[in-house]
Amino acid sequence: MPEDAYPRQTRPARPLTVAYVPGVTPGKWIGRWTERHDRELVSYQCGEDTVFDELRAGEADVVFVRVPEQGFVRPADLSVIALYEERPVVAAAKDSAVAAFDELDLADLAGENLLDLRDMGSTDVGMEVVASGAGLLILPMSVAKLYSRRDVVARPLSGVPATKIAVAWLEDAQDPGIEEFVGIVRGRTANSSRQPSVQEEQKTTARQRTKERQSRSGEKPGSGGKPASKSAGRTGAKGGAAARGGTAKKGSGTKGGRTRRSR
Repeated sequence: MPEDAYPRQTRPARPLTVAYVPGVTPGKWIGRWTERHDRELVSYQCGEDTVFDELRAGEADVVFVRVPEQGFVRPADLSVIALYEERPVVAAAKDSAVAAFDELDLADLAGENLLDLRDMGSTDVGMEVVASGAGLLILPMSVAKLYSRRDVVARPLSGVPATKIAVAWLEDAQDPGIEEFVGIVRGRTANSSRQPSVQEEQKTTARQRTKERQSRSGEKPGSGGKPASKSAGRTGAKGGAAARGGTAKKGSGTKGGRTRRSR
């Protein structure tokens, strides 16, 4: 590959950093990045209430966030693309009445003590309270699986607002690796013409071919395909005549094509 192609020519000094909220499993996307690129990628989990702060503080280049299915307003300084919807579940003690159902509606929980996760301080604490039988907790299914316990069951729940997982990054970010990673998350293949690395390779190849063509044909770079001009080695017909003293005037010293003799 030509030396100026991105991204495999030189390992960048700074790794691409990805943060994600609990319940997101970015391993498959990170794996695809590693297969395609030499640039190091670092990932870490962060809290849902601080994930956007990680972006703005420069701690992360890309983040996976959880947003409500409806009513989410995109911050003006961020680019946000929704990826998939999460199904809500209700977590309850294993010996509770909830465990007898395969699926429930919110109306089925009338009279139950629904816990607010924000009051619990953390999901770990909330699940511990649920296990004690003190109340129920509504969570995204992925979070319930992440913090699952043997003494807690989770059942799909309808009638409550769903959530979505989205990928976000700073609107004015200049790092080409960000768009490259987002393309992977969105399912673009390694040869997709929409990937920045592929576009750069195509540009580099086109430049190289132009240089090779110009070298073979003697074109000047930037001449638009026109061969280099050669210095005129011969004087034009009119110029040649002028150089020999000018063109003889018609009929001077002749008449009817014969020379006039003096008497």
